[in-house]
Parts: sequence; structure tokens; C-alpha cells
Amino acid sequence: MGTQRPSVLIVGAGVFGASTAYHLSKQTDADITLLDRAPFPPAPAASTDINKIIRADYSSRLYSDLAYEAIEDWKTWLKQFYHQTGWIMLDEEGSDDSEKIRKVFKDQGHDPTSDIALADIERDEKWSYLRGTDVQGFKNAYWNPEAGWCDAAHATAAVTSEAVDRGVKYVCGEVEGLLREGDKVTGVLTRDDTRHMADKVVLATGAWTSSIMTALEDELGLAAKARVEKQAQATGVAVVHYKMSDEEMRQLRDMPVIVYGGNGEVIPPPERNQLLKYTNADTFTNNVTTATGSVISVPPDQDQHLLPEKLKEATLALMPMRVMPEFAREKPVDYWRICWDARTPSQDWLLDRHPDSRLQNLFFAIGGSFHSYKFLPSVGKYMVNVLLGLSNGEERNKAWSWKNSDFAGRGAHEKTAPVGDLKDYL
Repeated sequence: MGTQRPSVLIVGAGVFGASTAYHLSKQTDADITLLDRAPFPPAPAASTDINKIIRADYSSRLYSDLAYEAIEDWKTWLKQFYHQTGWIMLDEEGSDDSEKIRKVFKDQGHDPTSDIALADIERDEKWSYLRGTDVQGFKNAYWNPEAGWCDAAHATAAVTSEAVDRGVKYVCGEVEGLLREGDKVTGVLTRDDTRHMADKVVLATGAWTSSIMTALEDELGLAAKARVEKQAQATGVAVVHYKMSDEEMRQLRDMPVIVYGGNGEVIPPPERNQLLKYTNADTFTNNVTTATGSVISVPPDQDQHLLPEKLKEATLALMPMRVMPEFAREKPVDYWRICWDARTPSQDWLLDRHPDSRLQNLFFAIGGSFHSYKFLPSVGKYMVNVLLGLSNGEERNKAWSWKNSDFAGRGAHEKTAPVGDLKDYL
């Protein structure tokens, strides 16, 4: 009689879940199940956006090195989804972001960036699509031809499909709660009353993690500082899309990603849908109080394309009317969306086992913090090391571990700190 294969249940088929399932299927013979609330690609996730930025421009050497590693995969394995258009970053007065980023490049021995005079945005034909952009309050800009963007929804689907082709079972179901026997988490219960059991359970559930964990945390009597909410918090941003005409697509054919300081960004329109996307970088929580008095942030249980009017007004005033306004002014919005992610205090990932001895076999792969889509090809191999008890190296282990103290520092993507709550816009 053969030995039963070890089993792993991965909950959530976004960046972290899909990548983990794929790499685990390559490195082990485990019986792997990938569970999500919707058929893949799962529509509610940030991982199914129309496009995401691919760049190595980080003030953190750790993530810049990781990004270059991932970009090699985008250029090879996922090349059909990758567009190396470059990016322009405008730096605000009083900010040292660009200096820190370019220092990382210099320390790596490779600086692809070059300066752009703000005056050239108006007069240089090369940047004609930026005409009318409000540069008041900005001190400079730089150009990096190595950056770009990807077709996020199709790339996530491709990685998931490859995992399934390698034997991963994809199951559709909405999690009702976690199952536990003794001191071990043994699986999850879905709302159709199905028990999905496994030797190890990985929550790759992003912004929905606290809502899944809270009942079990209540049962165990965990204090606020010991709950997953302290590690990663559901945070949202508003995104608005405008349909470009064929002539506007011609004008934007050489457009790079535009980063408007800490205010947000504009990503070029894909040919397949011709949607120019603006993101308002002012993030917000959606805090609720549970039956036991815990305050957690959870995405609202409603269509993510429904935004309060005040949030729409704030987004329009911050981005489309200030950046490339010629392509949004007097044009109807094609659609809105709130993009939810799990933001960690340091904006590092959380790739770790739960530290409570009563929750053995429970792992987390979360913490995208609005900057992690680019790591779709590679983040899963680091989570596999965690599952197998292997080290990712001292620096990475520390960065991606469960934190027992408050973070003090600037973080890997610091300007994602929430500036309010969704209720502030009602």
C-alpha cells in the first residue's frame, strides 16, 4: 500500500494563491487544491484588474532585486502579457522618493533612469500626451525605460491554468469558516456546507483575511494585538476608466506609465479594451465592529463598481482633471472600481505560519500592499519554502514574518497608508 500524498489547501486564487499553487505543483508531489469564491480568474480580486504596473523602481533594495527577478519571467514565461513602455515618475516638493529609488539603482550598479525637466512636459513633442498636466507642487521628474505594465486578468488566468494543468484542483466555494481539530487547522467550511480538508491550509485571501479569521480568533480569545488585523488590513483605492477613441489610441501608442507622485498613477490603455485607467492613491479602510467588539476592516459585501459620489468627486479632482486632462475632460466615465488589497504596516509580504500553537498548519500568503502584482511569477516559490520549512534567507525571513511589535519606519510602499474610512465618503 502506497503512502498517502501530503495535501495542501490554498484559499484564494489571486497573485499569492495562484503563484503558490503553481510553484508547489512544480516542486512537490502534494495533493493541491486551490479554492476561490468564483471561477478563475476570480472577479473580485485585485489580481483580475485590466492592467498592473511592472517596475523595479523601489526605495527598498530587497524589493527592487525581487522585481528584477520577476521581470525576467515577464519577459520570457509571461511575455505575451507584458508591455515594456517605460514610466515617468513626477516627484513632489519635499519628497525624496526619486532620490532614494535612484540610489538603489546606483547601488545595484545599474541606473536606467534619466531626468525630465518639468518644462519639457509642456513643450517637448515626445511627452505630448502629458500636456495640460498640473505640475504645481512638483520639483522634478525622471524617466525609466525598463518599467511597463501587464495584462493582469489574463496573466493571473494563465498562471492558474498552468497550475491546473500540472494537477492542481481548482474548486469554487465561499469560505464560511476555518475547521480545527485539537491544535491543528484541518481545512475550511464553505457556505454550501462542504468541508475542504488538508494537512496544511494557506490563506491567500488578501483583503478578506480578517473576515475569515475573526470567528476563530474570537473562539480562541485572541487579543487585538494577536489578531491578523494587526498584520494586514483591508484597504481600498478608487479607480476610474475612460474609453479611448481610435484616434486617442494612436496618440497614446507610445505612452508610458505615469506616476503622479503620491497622488496616483495612469496606466496606458490596452488595445483589447482601449481603457485609460487612473488610480487615486488615497487609500481607505472599511471598518466594522464584530459581535465581540473587535474592529476589523473588510471589503463591503456589494458590487465593487459601486462607489459613493463623494469618493468619485475626490478621485476626479485629484487625478483625471490634473494628469493628462485632455484625455478625460468632458468625457463620460466608462466604469469605476474599488480595488481592495491587504496592506501590512511595513508593506512587506506576510509569508509565514500562524504563531499560535493552537493553530498549527495554518499559513498566510498575503500583504500585497498595492505593489505586489508584479511578483506573480515568483512570489509563490518563496511561499513554498515556508511550507516546506526552508529558509528564504535571513533578510527575507525577517521581512515576511509575523510581527510581534509595531513597525517603525517608512516601509516598502509607504504612501499607501489609509487617509480615512469608506464611511467618510457617504
